[in-house]
Amino acid sequence: MALDQEIKTQLAQYLQLMEGDVVLKVSAGSDDISNEMLELVNEIASMSTQITIEKTQLPRTPSFSVNRKGEDTGVAFAGIPLGHEFTSLVLALLQVSGRAPKVEQNAIDQIKKIQGEYRFETYVSLSCHNCPDVVQALNLMSILNPGITNTMIDGAAFKDEVESKDILSVPSVYLNGEFFESGRMTLEEILAKIGSAPDASEFANKEPFDVLVVGGGPAGASAAIYSARKGIRTGIVAERFGGQVNDTLGIENFVGTLYTEGPKLVASLEQHVKEYNVDVMNLQRVNRLEKKDLIEVELENGAILKSKTVIVSTGARWRNLGVPGEAELKNKGVAYCPHCDGPLFIGKHVAVIGGGNSGIEAAIDLAGIVGHVTVLEFAPELKADSVLQERLNSLPNATVLKNVQTKEITGTDKVDGISYIDRDTGETHHIELQGVFVQIGLVPNTDWLGDTVERTRMGEIVVNSHGATNLPGVFGAGDCTNSPFKQILISMGSGATAALGAFDYLIRN
Repeated sequence: MALDQEIKTQLAQYLQLMEGDVVLKVSAGSDDISNEMLELVNEIASMSTQITIEKTQLPRTPSFSVNRKGEDTGVAFAGIPLGHEFTSLVLALLQVSGRAPKVEQNAIDQIKKIQGEYRFETYVSLSCHNCPDVVQALNLMSILNPGITNTMIDGAAFKDEVESKDILSVPSVYLNGEFFESGRMTLEEILAKIGSAPDASEFANKEPFDVLVVGGGPAGASAAIYSARKGIRTGIVAERFGGQVNDTLGIENFVGTLYTEGPKLVASLEQHVKEYNVDVMNLQRVNRLEKKDLIEVELENGAILKSKTVIVSTGARWRNLGVPGEAELKNKGVAYCPHCDGPLFIGKHVAVIGGGNSGIEAAIDLAGIVGHVTVLEFAPELKADSVLQERLNSLPNATVLKNVQTKEITGTDKVDGISYIDRDTGETHHIELQGVFVQIGLVPNTDWLGDTVERTRMGEIVVNSHGATNLPGVFGAGDCTNSPFKQILISMGSGATAALGAFDYLIRN
């Protein structure tokens, strides 16, 4: 598969950064995918005298591994790592050659200390924007620790394998032949899951903060930066830095930036926060908040963090349908990200629940690859913009059902259909299908607050023009508040507002 000139130019620049020799061990057959893979690796090898090719027999054909001379590093690609995975290939070439990875030294130390054999297999689709994060993290672990290996497997190239394992969500990671986890994971999250994370006791007995930000999305990052710039002691505790933006694909309304993608924006936010003296405590879930002399925030691990002010910016999550079958069949046909999981449903019949912009955009995207898409909308009319409705109505393989209530998602090991009630007649109908994409909006991550601060009927934190809640010293920002519009740009602005509000509170009290 020949690379276009622009990609070749960029690749040539990256290959100049290689620090040692790399051997690509190739296992190829006579099939079309093998031929395309051979064309790719030959073209890459022709661009650098430090890359050589050897023929071999790997567990999967077509595939190739990336190795140091005389040493297997455990990094392999089954299929053709183009699309979003091309970056994973480039990083593997550089890191195997000896180029230092851009990760924290404590993470490198944790990886090197891991004992035992860890054989990871990561099933991806090349259009999945979350998959490379997982592939790159596991590849790095394989390069740094001889007991770890990782093989990226393109589900489209190994359909029989994907179907035999009933994989209906990517990335799906297997460890030593057993299912490990599905969905986007950072290196920190993987290390925590295999029991190699830093001890939680390090979060206890910290000195009190001036501002403690709870939540690491755009609002939280903005709040932390604005607070730290005031020269006051700032901490940020987050269950997952970047929050829901990690799962966002194309961002075209971020003013001043024509186009970016969620993971890329999260990386820049994290880098910006780390430019300041901010104590970042990632992968920590908060249990409760209580105001005493100082405001106390209790973590799930039992540690208590104290601060003079707190900014809650815990964001929102996809709203669940709450019908039978949804939880049981999640990642077995029930999905929330059409960009990530859509390619696993090529030629199949799927449903999209929700007639807002997100739902109709998802249906339009899916219609290009699935056999048929059915949209189910609870209200009598769709809520999406008219231009999106017109586009959907023009598609030959899309059906819209309005004024219907989803009753149940059916299936045992995987989705086989959906039942709905016609709200006009009260009759129940059933459609046979293989996938259900839920797109019915967001719910704020504020359950843990209880009655501590005032919240709306929908659970949103009520804040004033300074971002202040009804509890003195506690502020709110972003999608977890009663802000009428849930947008990245608005969240960032509200984070800045809350930080300035907290600083004003500090100097007055």
